[in-house]
Amino acid sequence: ALICPDEESKREIMFYATQARESYPYYQHERIGYNYRMSNICAGIGCGQMTVVDEHIAHHKHLCGLYRELLADVEGITLHENPSGRYDSNYWLNTVLLDGNLHVRGEEDAYRETVKGAVGGAAGVTHESVSVHTSCEPNRNVEAMRVCLDKAGIESRPLWKPMHLQPVYSANPAYVNGVSEGLFKRGLCLPSGPYVTDEDVRYIVDEMKKCIL
Repeated sequence: ALICPDEESKREIMFYATQARESYPYYQHERIGYNYRMSNICAGIGCGQMTVVDEHIAHHKHLCGLYRELLADVEGITLHENPSGRYDSNYWLNTVLLDGNLHVRGEEDAYRETVKGAVGGAAGVTHESVSVHTSCEPNRNVEAMRVCLDKAGIESRPLWKPMHLQPVYSANPAYVNGVSEGLFKRGLCLPSGPYVTDEDVRYIVDEMKKCIL
């Protein structure tokens, strides 16, 4: 949905969202535009999802509370939550931060081999990296935890790598303070989908505890 303060703002936004094409019978572009219009199929899916959005958010919020409860006594692992009551998360994804001094089984083998096969949701993508290391990567205990959970049938992933550290943007200017790098090195995303059950969360946390030395 696009909510605009007035009609003029709507016209300007739609101009840029429809390739910024000028009013000529041929393609004339005096400004850079984009093709941001939503397809009918995506709009239909979106309308359907809006009917259950409250239930989904409530479920995700419940999962966060369960993760909070089960991880409360685990030293060295912190659930990433709202910084204060001023914020109201949609709880789309539950993530944890691992302290640098937390020891996890298999740390000595972390990054020993490149990842083979599909990564995360990239079904069918089997491109193999040429190196096991990059200029900035999750700490060894985070990678060891990911591998340990994977062996237990649990998919987890590191937090998103900061854009300024992506090789494709290496030549672009960046104004940073180290926060995003720190979160990337310590963070891990845990299963949080609409089909994750209470039993699943308990199993995930139990396996995480088993991974800790």
